[in-house]
Amino acid sequence: MSIERIKLASVLFAPIVSEKSSNAADQNNQFVFKVKKSATKLQIKNAVELMFGVEVAAVRVLNVKGKIKRFGRTLGKRSDWKKAYVKLQPGHNIELATA
Repeated sequence: MSIERIKLASVLFAPIVSEKSSNAADQNNQFVFKVKKSATKLQIKNAVELMFGVEVAAVRVLNVKGKIKRFGRTLGKRSDWKKAYVKLQPGHNIELATA
């Protein structure tokens, strides 16, 4: 496995499975992933194509700000992270239950 493929494999952290992402998958053939904060759209597209063997039509990214939370008397902050909405070409699908 080349170094470039190893770098692409580390771009995706996990799929996000929620009611909103399930509706996006059913209606628009879109899948949602938690990705590395420094990842670009092209890297995300290549990583999804490499890992799942599908063709990607479009990628939209979203920076999610971490919430400020209280821990007793002190304030803490969750980490910021990045979310990617990946739209697949017609005829392609990702089965997250078996992947």
